[in-house]
Amino acid sequence: MTGVDTGLPADAGPALPEPRGDLSAGVVAALAGEPGGLPPPGEAVRAEPYGDDLQLALYVLYELHYRGFSGVPDRAEWDPDLLRLRREAEDRFFTALRAELPDGPGVEETLGALLVEPADRGNSVSHYLQRHGELWQLQEYAALRSLYHLKEADPHLWVIPRLNGRAKAAMAAVEFDEFGAGRAEEVHARLFADLMADLGLRTSYGYYLDSACAEVLATVNLMSLFGLHRRLRGALVGHFATVEATSSPGSRRLAQAMRRTGAGPAAERFYDEHVEADAVHEQVVRREVVGGLLADEPHLAPDVVFGVRATGLLEERLGRRLLTAWRAGATSLRAPLAVAPGS
Repeated sequence: MTGVDTGLPADAGPALPEPRGDLSAGVVAALAGEPGGLPPPGEAVRAEPYGDDLQLALYVLYELHYRGFSGVPDRAEWDPDLLRLRREAEDRFFTALRAELPDGPGVEETLGALLVEPADRGNSVSHYLQRHGELWQLQEYAALRSLYHLKEADPHLWVIPRLNGRAKAAMAAVEFDEFGAGRAEEVHARLFADLMADLGLRTSYGYYLDSACAEVLATVNLMSLFGLHRRLRGALVGHFATVEATSSPGSRRLAQAMRRTGAGPAAERFYDEHVEADAVHEQVVRREVVGGLLADEPHLAPDVVFGVRATGLLEERLGRRLLTAWRAGATSLRAPLAVAPGS
């Protein structure tokens, strides 16, 4: 590919990010319409699978399936050269995850472990923010999480056409709640934008991409990877089960952190909403989505387990990054935040 024709119509979206290496530089250059942008075949295989360069390149390529970027035409979503590079990058990422996560225990044991509070709470971001977090750390956390929460539940929608019966019906019911049960003002992505406004942050979709570390990009890329591949539908269900099982207690702690720091009513409300709703969702997902999927396709049980474990692995990596920085009094971002006065 020599560059995308930016003369074609394109919807407004976030600006293309600053590259972080040769791989992401090639992707950004190609999408900006610069000739000779894309790296040659095999470049992604040599990249660090969890590093900034590969994770940013993969994130940008996946975003073409969401809202795209300003000045980049919609037809870039299905450009064969971009898809070839995306396949190489996601294979590198997926292979690294598989190498770290050999076959685990059964589905019930794996899901049951999610409901047990960690013995070592010193490595839990939500426990840290509940007890010790300062307002600037909550602002950083919200900026990082905005890369997912401003499109909350979107990656999981891809699995619905790939499910049947109980699993499909239950997944659609949970997603209906995530999208505000028919009320635009209650869509969870909108509630998170309101949280960001309370914290003095910019609410534009993708605004904090340049500030985000590789560890948070990987957590978002995992959802897109699972969602875009039918063969990984079991892993996507495992990921969704992990999110719903851990959301309620974590959200309770984060709501308390927002109150303690005086973050604002919308900041409190986002997490309050998830405390009650996700406690119900966890039961539905475990019994009906996971249970229904495995009743229809029992051979997908190892994939469900892999989805749970991969999610936990990447969240642990992100947690270490955040807590190491914060305990040293340093920013966890690639550049310090600028927030609205008085926030």
